[in-house]
Amino acid sequence: MIEVYSWATPNGHKVHIMLEECGLPYRAIPVDIGAGDQFKPGFLAISPNNKIPAIVDPEGPDGKPYSLFESGAILLYLAGKTGRFLPEDTRGKYDVLQWLMFQMGGVGPMLGQAHHFRIYAPEKLPYAVERYTNEARRLYGVMDRRLARSTYLGGPQYSIADIAVFPWLRSWKNQGIDWNDFPHLKGWFDEIAARPAVQRGVEVLADRRKPLTDDRARQTLFGDIQYQRGR
Repeated sequence: MIEVYSWATPNGHKVHIMLEECGLPYRAIPVDIGAGDQFKPGFLAISPNNKIPAIVDPEGPDGKPYSLFESGAILLYLAGKTGRFLPEDTRGKYDVLQWLMFQMGGVGPMLGQAHHFRIYAPEKLPYAVERYTNEARRLYGVMDRRLARSTYLGGPQYSIADIAVFPWLRSWKNQGIDWNDFPHLKGWFDEIAARPAVQRGVEVLADRRKPLTDDRARQTLFGDIQYQRGR
């Protein structure tokens, strides 16, 4: 059984959804990032960047336990392990991979910054709020135009690109998005949200997550504690 060290965040949900879609048995081990669990030695041994998620597969590529961090790498690993959600043909595979990289390099980091400056920053900085809200809208526009001519982000079939992007768009309201501006993306979003495996995946550890309201948790995630622990 695969062990998933995770929390109820978009990056965590990517892996939860993939495991549910693939039907792989797994056990979710909560890593409370507000309480600082990500700095514990046991977790750092498998995730040296102190970020969730990470997995331990007792039946790795050589039949021995194998640990892996970075959500995009985990999606690729699970796709390779199961032969699902990544096309075998070269053209189809790279069509999916470029949209997976789009999520890893654009959607995740930029929407994360939009969340931070719109919701969590102790001081509302108009320049930062405008900068990242505009970038969120730009990225939504890129995806909307893609989905105007493609059933899914990576092509005609549902893939790890869709699995990677979807959890980040669940907080569209916090990102300053009006769905009326992105009808093709909204149709895709509703279709993905209706998948039973997706619905199960986003519920994993959801009951453990609490609103980020206390100063200690904010310092752990965004402030001095994060950087002191990182040294």
